[in-house]
Amino acid sequence: MLSKTPAFNLKAVLRETGLAADTLRAWERRYGLPTPQRTAGGHRLYSQYDIETIKWLIGRQAEGLSISRAVDFWNEHIASGTDPLAGSNPLSFGSAQAVSPTHTDTTLDAIRVEWIAACLNFSETAAEQSLNKAFSIFPVEAVCLDVLQKGMAEIGALWYENRASVQQEHFASGLAMRRLDALLSASPVPTRPQTVLVGCPPGEWHTFTPLLISLLLRRRGLNVIYLGANVPADRFAETALKVRAHLVVLVAQTLISAASLQHSALSLSNQKVNVAFGGRIFSIRPAIVDHVPGHHLGKTLDSSVQEVGNLLRNKVAEKELTIPSQEYTAALIGFTSKRAHIESRLKELIQPLVVSPESLNTAIHFLGDNITAALQLGNLEHLSEEVEWLKVLLQAYQYPKEELSAFMEQYARAVDDNINGQGEPIKHWLRSYASSQK
Repeated sequence: MLSKTPAFNLKAVLRETGLAADTLRAWERRYGLPTPQRTAGGHRLYSQYDIETIKWLIGRQAEGLSISRAVDFWNEHIASGTDPLAGSNPLSFGSAQAVSPTHTDTTLDAIRVEWIAACLNFSETAAEQSLNKAFSIFPVEAVCLDVLQKGMAEIGALWYENRASVQQEHFASGLAMRRLDALLSASPVPTRPQTVLVGCPPGEWHTFTPLLISLLLRRRGLNVIYLGANVPADRFAETALKVRAHLVVLVAQTLISAASLQHSALSLSNQKVNVAFGGRIFSIRPAIVDHVPGHHLGKTLDSSVQEVGNLLRNKVAEKELTIPSQEYTAALIGFTSKRAHIESRLKELIQPLVVSPESLNTAIHFLGDNITAALQLGNLEHLSEEVEWLKVLLQAYQYPKEELSAFMEQYARAVDDNINGQGEPIKHWLRSYASSQK
């Protein structure tokens, strides 16, 4: 039987549980757990039962629950007449390992800095401790948006600037995804009747955003079915019809996957399934929105969640789609039919680069896929941001940026050699871009 006699001061409790003082005070203030007594001088005194309560809450966090959900779980036990600590064996003082960082700055911005630093140092323990501290003080939504989402964006920017490695970015992404998975699994059961499917179109493997959208919608009581990455268009339609989905949410981050999303949205719309979509590429290239059936959810996750609610409440009129010009359609047909010849000719024309043959083949394939997508979506200017990756590749090999200009010039020549005037829009863009890089 755990003693409920108040006997331990705050310092002893913090040493035993590893919890930060401000975190413990936040739990007491916001959730009423634990409930220490006070001395005549106003100092807190805790019982052994209080200490084990804190450890129980920490344990639920380690399993992926938010602090608010852990408290709800505790209260459900109590309401049913069951003591959550029944049968527990308390550890002796000094045996518990710290489970929270010792830093006392608990703003979301400060915690995000901690988390990023831990990820860049490949320290899973420190990164998880930072998140545990954040979830113990702030709502789940705030931590996901201000720590995980912004943190991943900042690490991505560091990678782009060659100040972080791809290994560091992947490590951080893995930690963030595992936490979101745990939170989604621990979400309360749906309380609203609508069903929403969320996933990525073919070729889209970045699942952080759709997984986070799924979590935010689930926490609003919706029945969310998360389908993940690289879902074929016919599978979206098949699943939507099978579960009678009220809405399908598609997410694309790149120009290439936006073109795939367009096909998926067309397939769904043809079967009278409501579609909404979003992602990075639609924010930086808003004109693409007009080429995709369905409703654009906006530039931020907050606005996207709000828009999903609006779409489920109100019927939205179908928009008139913009279609590419005849010149673009002809260029798309010519390019796709002769692409293998164009790429083979390009390899004959370009001078040897410092980059490896594998990287060169990747760059050629990458540019070809983006040209196809830009033609399909009606404007080759959509390529501008996407081909920045080629500049990053050359910078990683410390190669002069003039090589990119030469690469684009030779690509234009390979296009001209194979499809002549039919490829005029492609040649014009390639040569304009090449000139801008000199």
